Amino acid sequence: MRLHTKFLAAIVLLALAGGALAQKVDLKDTRLANGLRVITVEDHNAPVIAVNVTYNVGSRDERQGRTGFAHLFEHMMFQGSENVGKSEHFMLVYNNGGTMNGTTNEDRTNYFEALPANQIELALFLEADRMRSLAVTQDNLDNQRNAVQEERRIGLDNAAYGKSGEIQQELMYDNFAYKHSTIGSMTDLNAASVADVQAFFKTYYAPNNAVLTLVGDFKTPDALAIVKKYFGNIPRQADPPPVDMTEPEQKAERRTSVDDVLARLARVAIAYKTVPGNTADFYALQVLANILGSGSSSRLNQKLVREKEMVTTAGSFAQETRGVGGFYVTATPRPGMKTEAVEAAVYDEIARLQKEPIADWELQKAKNGARRNFINGLQSSLARANTIGIYAVYFGDPNLINTRIDKVNAVTKEDVQRVANKYLVQTNRTVVITVPKASGGRGMGSNPGMQQ
Repeated sequence: MRLHTKFLAAIVLLALAGGALAQKVDLKDTRLANGLRVITVEDHNAPVIAVNVTYNVGSRDERQGRTGFAHLFEHMMFQGSENVGKSEHFMLVYNNGGTMNGTTNEDRTNYFEALPANQIELALFLEADRMRSLAVTQDNLDNQRNAVQEERRIGLDNAAYGKSGEIQQELMYDNFAYKHSTIGSMTDLNAASVADVQAFFKTYYAPNNAVLTLVGDFKTPDALAIVKKYFGNIPRQADPPPVDMTEPEQKAERRTSVDDVLARLARVAIAYKTVPGNTADFYALQVLANILGSGSSSRLNQKLVREKEMVTTAGSFAQETRGVGGFYVTATPRPGMKTEAVEAAVYDEIARLQKEPIADWELQKAKNGARRNFINGLQSSLARANTIGIYAVYFGDPNLINTRIDKVNAVTKEDVQRVANKYLVQTNRTVVITVPKASGGRGMGSNPGMQQ
C-alpha cells in the first residue's frame, strides 16, 4: 500500500528543495445520474485498492437538541443493511486481508476500506448496500447510542483535560454549527428517536450528498462499471439544507477556568478565531503555527521549554475547517509554575512575531515541515483516497492534492507577520485555564468572564 520507493524519494527530495510534487496525481472525475461524484486514481505500484466514501455531513449540520447524530451514524453504519448482517462488514473486510474504519468531525463523515486489488467489488458492494438500505432499527439505535455514550465517558467526561476542550469550543463560537462538540450531549443522545435517525439518514446519506473515491490497482473503465452496478440505482434525495457558518466578529477576550480532578498539571489553552481552510490566510497561519510551536526548534519550545524551563510541553496548530477555523496554542506549566506567567510568556513570543520579521531559515523550515507532513500523509493508497474525498467535499476541488504544496510555497515572511497581527490579538482570543483539583467536582470556574 506504499508508493514505489523511487517515486517517494523523488517526491521528498523535490519538495524539500522547495518544489511541488514530483508526480501529479492523475484524477478522473465522474458524476453518476443520481448525483454521486466518483473520483478514480489508478496506481499500479502495488496490488491494492482503497475505497473512501465521504458524506457531506458533520456535526455542523445538527440542530439544537439533536446533537451527536453525525457521530452516532459513524457507528450505525456498521450495524447491517439489506444484504449484510450486523458486524458482517468488519468480518468480510478483515477476512479478505483488508482494513477499514470511519471517522466524523464538524465538517464531514467518511468511511473507508483498503483491500487486495481483487476485492474491489466487495468494497464497493458493502458501501453501496449500506448507502441504499441501512438497518435503522430501535435495537441498533439503542445499542450504538450506548456505545457512543460510553465513548464520551472514556474520551471526554472521564479524561484529563477532556472537558476543557469542549468548554473552549462552546465559549469560542457563537454560531451553533461549530459551538457544540461532535460527540454530542448525553441528553440529546438519549432523546434521539428512530424517526429522528431515519430522517437524518434519508437527508444526508444519499448519493447526491457523497463523494466516492477509488485509488489503486485497477483499470478505470472496469472500476466505473462496478460503481455503476452497485451505486447507479440508489435514488437521489432532496439536497440537504445549507449550513449557516457565519460568525460575528469577537469584540473582547473570552476566558474561563476549569477545575479538573483528573489532571495532574495545569494547562493553558488559547484559541483565536481565524479563517476557513484552503485560503491564502490559512496557509500563512499554517506556516506561522509551525514557526511558533511545531517541533523542538520552534519558538515556544526553545523559549518556554528549554531556555526558561517554564513548561513541560508547548505547541500550536492551525485548524482547517470549512467555516471559521481556529489557531490554537497550548502549554503545560511545570509544577509550581503559575499559569499567569506561562500565558504572559506565550503572548511575548506572539508579540515578537508581530513586531519582527521572521528569519529566512524559519520560513524555509516551516514550509519544509508543512510539505513533509503533507507528503508523508499521502504514502498509502488509502491516505490518498481519504485526502481526495475530503478536498472534494470541503472545497469542491479534489485536484487540491496537486496544488496544495504550491499554495504553501507562496507564503512570504510578510504574510506570516500580517496574519499574526490580524488574528492573534487579545480581543480575538478565548482562553481556558485547566486547574488540577485534588477533590470535589469538576466544572466551570466561578468567574467565566464571557464577553462578547
